[in-house]
Amino acid sequence: MNPVGPIYTAELFAPLHTGLMAVLRDLTTDEWQRSTACSPWTVKDVAAHLLDTQVRRLSFHRDGLPVPPADRPITSVRDLTDYLDSINDQWVAASRRVSPRLLVDALDATGPQLAHFFTTLDPDQPAFFAVAWAGEETSLNWFDIAREFTEQWLHQQHIREAVGQPLLDAPDIMHPVLDTFLRALPHTYGAVEAADGTGLVFVVTGSAGGVWSLQRQANTWQLYTGPHPAPTTRVTLDQDAAWRICTKGIAPAEAEARMQIEGDRRLGLGLLNLVSIMA
Repeated sequence: MNPVGPIYTAELFAPLHTGLMAVLRDLTTDEWQRSTACSPWTVKDVAAHLLDTQVRRLSFHRDGLPVPPADRPITSVRDLTDYLDSINDQWVAASRRVSPRLLVDALDATGPQLAHFFTTLDPDQPAFFAVAWAGEETSLNWFDIAREFTEQWLHQQHIREAVGQPLLDAPDIMHPVLDTFLRALPHTYGAVEAADGTGLVFVVTGSAGGVWSLQRQANTWQLYTGPHPAPTTRVTLDQDAAWRICTKGIAPAEAEARMQIEGDRRLGLGLLNLVSIMA
């Protein structure tokens, strides 16, 4: 086992954007209105949300625009999630007055700017936004950038799935996504009691997969890459099931059916509580 290290994704935004443009510019009127996994959002709504996230990041982080104060007290992750949901819905609702052509042109203007901006940041400096779903109150840039990459990847995945385009599962794109998502494991298992030294192994099969391990140390869980030498539990699942579990894109019963658990089943089923998005 090796302690997990930084995930560098800044250089991946440009090809991710190219792929998005290739899909959006060929959509028919009907395809723009198809429902997505983000129901009730349509394909057009999801594309509008992607534009929102890019505009906000460039405005607040790159350009120094003060972040408007929230219209409600934010005292918990739940409060933050509810607030973000409300402002996301506001943007999407307003964007329904924007044509698909203008929406694509706007995305094609902000996407390359965002990709370039992330390459200018020192990955080891404090981040503008903390990765709350991993239980962090402060994060480093590399983690914040990787989190942003997973969001851009995920919503493009939703669009592709809705219109029948190939999903983004190439190892050079998808493995960093899975590696980032699984950084939520220590937080997910935080309240799970176990003896020191207890180990869990998570095997994600497929070309973009890998092996990660949790080990209980001094009343906390530490994440590693590679297999624990003597795990109490071993969970195996395919890469498609893995990203869907992390993003609440699959029902718990179906997720459990796609997992193979050896050893302590209670510990293995803790994976079903993994959430690597603000939800």
